[in-house]
Amino acid sequence: MARRSNGGVAEALFRIGAVLPWWVGVLLAAGAYLFLHRYAIAEVPTAAAPGQTGQMMVGQMVKALATWGQYIVPVLLLFGAAASAIGRHKRQHLVAEVAGDASAQALRTMSWRDFELLTGEAFRMQGYAVTETGGGGADGGIDLALKKGSELFLVQCKHWKAYKVSVSVVRELYGVMAAQGAAGGFVVTSGVFTAEARSFAQGRNIELIDGTALKKMIESARLVVAAKVGEEPRAAAAPVAEPACPRCGSAMVIRVAKKGANAGKAFWGCSAYPQCRGMKAAD
Repeated sequence: MARRSNGGVAEALFRIGAVLPWWVGVLLAAGAYLFLHRYAIAEVPTAAAPGQTGQMMVGQMVKALATWGQYIVPVLLLFGAAASAIGRHKRQHLVAEVAGDASAQALRTMSWRDFELLTGEAFRMQGYAVTETGGGGADGGIDLALKKGSELFLVQCKHWKAYKVSVSVVRELYGVMAAQGAAGGFVVTSGVFTAEARSFAQGRNIELIDGTALKKMIESARLVVAAKVGEEPRAAAAPVAEPACPRCGSAMVIRVAKKGANAGKAFWGCSAYPQCRGMKAAD
């Protein structure tokens, strides 16, 4: 459920810094100071010629706003950048904690807010641009909006206390997808889904990701990200080896079946999909 904002311009500036990478927020803060400082030090006439009183008053108002704004705006953006850096660190810590926990206890016992952060990071590691729209409570509404290219995907997260997710949750997501013109949607839980929920999701471009599939998705994404940056990921208690596609030899990624007898279950799919449709069962 999206949180309503009543903080005005100050909160909007903070949010801009918080949703962007921290270094972008720092650059914006520096740019805002330089831009506003230019107007703060500009000479403004104190006496106006006939017919130019309005122009003089506007100039004095702009100068006054810039004088205060050259300090206030950068500070708000820097606070947002700090929040972005802290949030990034926390999300990475959650990913490492869950990936290294063979019992899956960390996934089941984390707070609803941490679960949303973890889920967002899992999709971010798969190449999605993630907007965290949640924050209104432990349940309800769309929690994440994903973008890949021009396509929009919506995500609803269910806290571990809702261990068996019912069909009503999937119906709710489907209705919002239709209203917003989303290309697809995901319901993510640390628990499991009812048979009715899985049946309803079939053929509707909705993926149901349970706790087991989410953990495998995180472990696989960590391996791929580490390989791209040339790092060796910390060994998990139950590491997942990334197989090669049996058809073309490309790397494979964890996906979740959307229909059929294996709907909702994780499997290895070729990263070159749809050009290659190679797949393997996930152990």
